[in-house]
Amino acid sequence: MNCFAFVGALVAMALCAANAFAALPRSVAKPFTDAGIPLAAVGVVVQRVGATTPLLAHEPDRPMNPASVMKLVTTFAALELLGPDYRWKTEAYLGGAFVNGVLAGNLILKGYGDPKITIEQWQALITKLRAQGLESITGDLVIDRSYFRLPRYDPAAFDGEPLKPYNVGPDPLLVNFKSVRFVFAPNAAGDGVDLLVEPTLSPVGVGPPPALGGGECSDWRGAVAAAFANGSASARVNFSGRYPVSCGERDWYLALLDAPHYAHAMFATYFNAAGGRFFGGLVEGRVPFGATPFATLESPPLYDIVRDVNKLSNNVMARQIFLTLATTAHKPPVSTTEAIDTVQRWLQRRKLALPGLVMENGSGLSRNERITAGGLAQLLAAADASKVRDEFASSLAVAAVDGTVARRFANGTVAGQALLKTGSLDQVRALAGYVIGPDGERWIVAALINHPQAANGARALDNLVQWVYRDAPTWQPEKEPPAPASAPRAPAKSTGKRR
Repeated sequence: MNCFAFVGALVAMALCAANAFAALPRSVAKPFTDAGIPLAAVGVVVQRVGATTPLLAHEPDRPMNPASVMKLVTTFAALELLGPDYRWKTEAYLGGAFVNGVLAGNLILKGYGDPKITIEQWQALITKLRAQGLESITGDLVIDRSYFRLPRYDPAAFDGEPLKPYNVGPDPLLVNFKSVRFVFAPNAAGDGVDLLVEPTLSPVGVGPPPALGGGECSDWRGAVAAAFANGSASARVNFSGRYPVSCGERDWYLALLDAPHYAHAMFATYFNAAGGRFFGGLVEGRVPFGATPFATLESPPLYDIVRDVNKLSNNVMARQIFLTLATTAHKPPVSTTEAIDTVQRWLQRRKLALPGLVMENGSGLSRNERITAGGLAQLLAAADASKVRDEFASSLAVAAVDGTVARRFANGTVAGQALLKTGSLDQVRALAGYVIGPDGERWIVAALINHPQAANGARALDNLVQWVYRDAPTWQPEKEPPAPASAPRAPAKSTGKRR
C-alpha cells in the first residue's frame, strides 16, 4: 500500500519520507541538498547487473521528466525491432522519358525517414544519379513525403527558438537536418571578417559579413546583431554588428526554410555543381504505382546511427527513428500515435513493465514525457541481457572521453569506466547507464532530477557515478546512518530547453 494514501496524516507522511530517503548514503545525498535540490525531487536506482534487487532505490517509482535520457527507450527498441543492420532508403524515380541523358519530365524523390542525410550523403545520391547517365531534367523535382503522417509542425512551440537545429521537426525526406552553417573568422589582413556559408542555397540570401571589432568573445552572437527573415520557401540573414577579433573562428548553425524547399534547394545546388542541369520547381506528389527506382541512397546502419543519437543527444535523429519504429507494426503512412503504440507492444512482449511511462516524440525534447528511475534500471538490465547489448552499450557516451560527457569526470577515477546517457532541460537533469567497477563488475545507474534548481545538480549526478565506481562494491547499508529526511515536494514541471 502506498504510504501517501494517508494524505491526512502528517506524521505518516514524514515516516514515508524518512523511509524513502534512508536508501541514499549521506555522501550521495549531500551534494543534492547542497545544490538546493530537495531529495524529494530526485529519483535514484543503483543495481549490480544480474542482481535481483537494487543496492540503492530512492523514489524509484516516481514518474519524472527524463529529458534526453528517454532516447534510451527509443534506441533500444529500434535495435531490437529494426535490427542493428537496418538501413533507411531514399529513392529516385524518373517521371518521364529518359533519352540521351535527358529526362523529359520530373525527377521524383521518395524519403523513408533517413535520420542522417548529411551533405556528403546527399552528394553520394547525386553521384549515383550522374553515374546512371542523368545529365538534364526538363521538369520539376517531385518530393514524395507519404511515408509519415505528420501534423503541422511549429518549431517555435517548444521554447520559442524556431531556428535552433534541435527544434527541427521530423520528415520523410529530411536533408542535412535542414540546417545552414555560418562560419565567421577574422580575415588574413586583419581588417575584416570572412564569412563562409555551407551549403550555399539560392533561396537563402545572406548579407555582408559583420565588421571586425574588439572586445571579449562571451556574447559574439549578440555582437554580430543577426537579423533573420525565415519563411518556408525563402530566407534572409543579415549581420549588422561587429565580430570580436578575439573569437578566432566560430560557427553558427541555423535551421532555415521548410523540409521540402530545403531538399529542393539542396538538389539544385549539388546536381548543378556536379555538372547536371536542373532549373525546375518543387512539387509534392507520389511515386507512380509499380515504378522502379532509378537510383537509391542507403543510410549508414542503425548501429552507427544510434551512436550519434545517444552520444551526441541528437533530438532530430531520435524523432526520425521513433517514427520509423511504427512501420514495424503499422502500415505507412505512420504517425507518433502508431510509434507510441509500437513501443508499448514491444515492452509488453519483453515483459518490461514501466509504470508511469509517457512518450510523446521519443527524443526527450518534451515537457510531457515521463519515466521512473526504476523503469530506466529495468530497461538497462534488459538491454544488457539482449542480443543487441554490444550495439546499445557502444552507443552511450564514455565518461571523460566522448559525447555529452567528454568534459565530465576528467578528474575522477571513473573516467573511461562509465557508459552514460545524459539529459537536460530547464528544471530537469538526468543521467543513466552503466558503470564498470575496478573489479570488472557492471553496475546500472539511473538518476533523475525534476526541480527549479536542477541545473545545479550536475555535480551531484557526477558524484553519484563516481560513488558507484568507488564505493558501491563494498558499501553496507546497515553501517550507514540514514540521510536526513525532508518533506516531499511535487516534482517541477519542465519549462524549457533542449536535451
